[in-house]
Amino acid sequence: MKKLIFLAFFSIFTLAEAKAFLMPDEAFKPSVSVDKNSNIVVDIVLGKDIYLYEKELKISLKQNDALAIESVQLPKTVMHDEDKVYMTSPHVVVKLKKLSDADSVAKVEVDLAFQGCSQKGLCYEPQEHTYNLDIDTAKISSQNAAKASTTEVSETDSIANTLKSGNVLFTLGMFLIFGLLLSLTPCVFPMIPIISSVIVAQGEGLTTKRAFFLSIVYVLAMSIAYTIAGVLAGLFGANLQAALQTPWVIYSFAGIFVLLSLSMFDVYELQVPSFIQSKVSSATNSSKGGIVGVAIMGFLSALIVGPCVAAPLAGALVYIGQTGDALLGGAALFMLSIGMGLPLIVVGTGAGKFMPRPGGWMDVVKTIFGLMMLGVAIWMVSRVLDEGIVMMLWAVLAIAAGVQFGALEPLHVENGMRENSVKKIAAVIIFIYGAILFIGAISGAKDMLSPLEKFTSKAVASEVQTNADELKFKVVTNLNDLDAELAKAKGKNVILDFSASWCTACKEFDEITFKDKAVVAKMKEFVLLRADLSANTDEQKAMSKRYGVFGPPVVIFIDKEGKVLEANTVTGYKEPKEFMKHLEAI
Repeated sequence: MKKLIFLAFFSIFTLAEAKAFLMPDEAFKPSVSVDKNSNIVVDIVLGKDIYLYEKELKISLKQNDALAIESVQLPKTVMHDEDKVYMTSPHVVVKLKKLSDADSVAKVEVDLAFQGCSQKGLCYEPQEHTYNLDIDTAKISSQNAAKASTTEVSETDSIANTLKSGNVLFTLGMFLIFGLLLSLTPCVFPMIPIISSVIVAQGEGLTTKRAFFLSIVYVLAMSIAYTIAGVLAGLFGANLQAALQTPWVIYSFAGIFVLLSLSMFDVYELQVPSFIQSKVSSATNSSKGGIVGVAIMGFLSALIVGPCVAAPLAGALVYIGQTGDALLGGAALFMLSIGMGLPLIVVGTGAGKFMPRPGGWMDVVKTIFGLMMLGVAIWMVSRVLDEGIVMMLWAVLAIAAGVQFGALEPLHVENGMRENSVKKIAAVIIFIYGAILFIGAISGAKDMLSPLEKFTSKAVASEVQTNADELKFKVVTNLNDLDAELAKAKGKNVILDFSASWCTACKEFDEITFKDKAVVAKMKEFVLLRADLSANTDEQKAMSKRYGVFGPPVVIFIDKEGKVLEANTVTGYKEPKEFMKHLEAI
């Protein structure tokens, strides 16, 4: 009898406890409606002890030609077990914007998704609901639509809009400042030894005033070339970088630097390479010949500035492409390149002011500039050559530099004192590093900071660990492959990275930003696609044209519905912390 009573009591208690957990339709009672201002109103009535996760509450519209979401007004959340949740029934207002000027009643399909739990320890499966609404677009404020068009834009489009509506003088001044900021980027650094060596090559009697004048000539010529290339890119939709980064152009320009370096080593006595000098002046030592030679080098140096595709440049190109106004767009590009060249004017003027008088020191200066010019040549061809070959070239340069500065020569002792010991030590270090690079290149290493990685046991373990943490991009080279991958990724957020083997800033992304632990962890939540523009084929140009890309690096975010999130587009290199802001905004 006691057992029967116990079993009966236990059964009643179990049923009561089970009844304590609400059914899904009791725990969540969603409703979606339209208010008098044609806003979408979402209410989810929560049952007792039920809460809702903020990150799982998602409202979206099926793609249509009439309306899009402008903003979503959410209620405040509270923290619960390290998650933001709604403990009370959330009331959400979704403001819409019109995609056209026509006023009509639009049929809209709204998708509502959410997930929540009971405080008693039960978590419900994700809920999804679809609602069909009729929305009177005439009630949607045109002011809201205008506001949306100005706020939900990328940095590039924002700059383009500034060109369209801003004060001309203010805009040009702003682009000058942009240029000064871009002068701090790595793609401008190789121009420092170029302008220095060109000024030094003018020889004896070079005054500070003349060095300043020649520096201005160099920068103006560079700016004119950069502006012409930019205007053409904007008018015809060309990839500015690719147009300046074809292999034959790079090899030719690198060859010029090699010839210039040989003149620094007194292989021949010319102010500029002979094939250029013969075209510009028969009097190689004349003032005119020197000016024209400097101008030609400045004009050709636009090839180095070309890889600096950042938001200001892309914004100017977008403006030219949309309006056809090559005058204002070209003026903005000219001011941008002048800003990039101002530090070069300072460097060039200094090369004339502080250049040593003829003698031993002059020989050392010329040798250093000659080696720097060879380094620029290697840096340029690194965009189109295999990393192993590039490492071998750096190895040969380092060994040659060490030998040139006396690494293999004995120390001279005079009056009990060793002469040039500091120079000797530096030469030996450079020589040894060059030898290590040479061995590393032969072994198949590609990292100049770890040239002996193939010979260390730790390298294997670290390589395995690195590979585990690396981001895996699916590479596409044409629109068919891209569309196929986007179709597979339906329902997931996508990162589409426009990159190229010759793009310096792209390598910065790969080596710095895309290896940051926080960035890697966040990016693994996305489907990662890479549009490879290295070959600059018509198919690759078509990918760039679809997304309005004027040159890499550009990172585009695509939501689960396949819509490009234009406001989040990244143009140019971003450091990890700055790039994380874009990731967290998705």
